[in-house]
Amino acid sequence: MGRQVGVDKVFSELLPHEKVAKIEEARIASKGVVFIGDGLNDAPALALADVGVAMGGMGADLSIEAADIVIMNDDLMKLVEGIKIAKGTQRIIMQNIVFALGVKALVLILGAVGIATMWEAVFADVGVALIAIMNSMRNNG
Repeated sequence: MGRQVGVDKVFSELLPHEKVAKIEEARIASKGVVFIGDGLNDAPALALADVGVAMGGMGADLSIEAADIVIMNDDLMKLVEGIKIAKGTQRIIMQNIVFALGVKALVLILGAVGIATMWEAVFADVGVALIAIMNSMRNNG
């Protein structure tokens, strides 16, 4: 599972105090720490990690509250699916930002030289917003 999501090191079957110690060590030595847990003993580690993932919707309420992400069943492959969805969403967001700034810069330049009127600028602004919304609604998987 670690290889599929691009994780460098994986630790498992640790006691609660060992989990917290490993996370503290890993935060010093690496860019980011992801912790996946499903029980009451996992809440401190979930809160300490950069990204905490609670497994199972029926898990301990404290763990669910401490986690950044909650997977409602015990299927760990949902984490891989979530990462793919997040990457697709990030791609769409960047498309929207680049398109919106490009159109607004173009209209600003055209307005500065007297080619675009205020109504054309308003229409371009509303049009860019609508196109960004429609782009965001498409399937990113």
